[in-house]
Amino acid sequence: MLAEIITIGDEILIGQIVDTNSAWMAKQLNLIGVSVKQITSVSDEEQHILEALAQAEKRADIILITGGLGPTKDDITKKTLAKYFNMGFRNDAGALEMVRQIFEKYKRPLLDVNIQQADVPDGCEVIVNRNGTAPCMWFEQNNKIFVSMPGVPYEMMYLMDDEILPRITSRFKLPAIVHKTILTANIGESFLAKEIEEIEDNLPQHIKLAYLPKLGQVRLRLSAKGNNEAELKAEVEVYAKQIIAKVNQFVVIDEDIALEKAIINIMKEKGLTLSTAESCTGGYIAHLITQHPGCSSVYWGGAVAYAYELKESILGVKENTLTTFGAVSEETVTEMAEGAIKHFKTDYAIAVSGIAGPDGGTEDKPVGTVWIAISSRHKTVAKVFNFSNKRIQNIERSAASALTMLLNLLKETV
Repeated sequence: MLAEIITIGDEILIGQIVDTNSAWMAKQLNLIGVSVKQITSVSDEEQHILEALAQAEKRADIILITGGLGPTKDDITKKTLAKYFNMGFRNDAGALEMVRQIFEKYKRPLLDVNIQQADVPDGCEVIVNRNGTAPCMWFEQNNKIFVSMPGVPYEMMYLMDDEILPRITSRFKLPAIVHKTILTANIGESFLAKEIEEIEDNLPQHIKLAYLPKLGQVRLRLSAKGNNEAELKAEVEVYAKQIIAKVNQFVVIDEDIALEKAIINIMKEKGLTLSTAESCTGGYIAHLITQHPGCSSVYWGGAVAYAYELKESILGVKENTLTTFGAVSEETVTEMAEGAIKHFKTDYAIAVSGIAGPDGGTEDKPVGTVWIAISSRHKTVAKVFNFSNKRIQNIERSAASALTMLLNLLKETV
């Protein structure tokens, strides 16, 4: 069973918003055994949408469409779908009632343009959108299914979870798809591939291995497709154990989770606490940690200290250290990390200070120079990194490197 996803909207094509809908839908479809053949983004232009629909119908069995269902003139998806399926329009009573309820709830006047949102192509099945005013529309043609949903992410997600995915699973006999992910760190993609080459070469045809690199990390994903889910899981587990045994020193965890989440889990299990002292990363490391539920049992907090005065008053960095060696130095980050442990009373601390750019560099400390220190109550390790002149990349690389260093110290000391 193949699906295609079409996202409609100029705002996606000009980079004004990021298309997160497609990634989320593709993941949910994969979980029920539907493979996504293609993801396409098209402009708010009739001919472009019509061409995308025609091409998708040739490639896929299920075509999922998001966007262009608002009340304004630039939202043309409904009209274009009516033209594609050669349909007229009707006013759907259920959709209109939902629009009325939403406007009554927020005590807003119901305008003609809002009433018109209940107008739908007369040959479609309406699936009521309980979280917005734009109805979801289900079309069938030539044994193909087309579903048009609003582009607002939470509206689309509710519709997919509550209506679309259950309809697909009840209607079709879908294969089982099983994934197993192994997170590795401190080894490059090519070196990792060389280490597990023999295992990869011996994988059966229905099991595939994918490499997913990301700043100091590589996720290995084993994917199997077949009819018996239990047998597939057992088979994939055999190959996962072979890979883990082969590269065990680089394995973080055999789950599909982020590096910082894996660290949280390790520290939580051991009853350990963590604090951060950030300068050039501006709280990004704290953000990565605190986006995960349950982090508060491990992460106690931290400081974003750019100014010398804050490094001194909050983290206890000596004035002489700053004036002699500068903020971007081994000496300063060491005192930042050790000061964080002392002042925040945690078991471990991360400290980062550097020159993120694009300016601020010097001859001996160019843009991209970053010092990172990781402290436990008994040991501190510090390391200098020389990244690029791209600010955002430097912040992300600094965070990834700091988390990897923390993981290494945990493995050594726990």
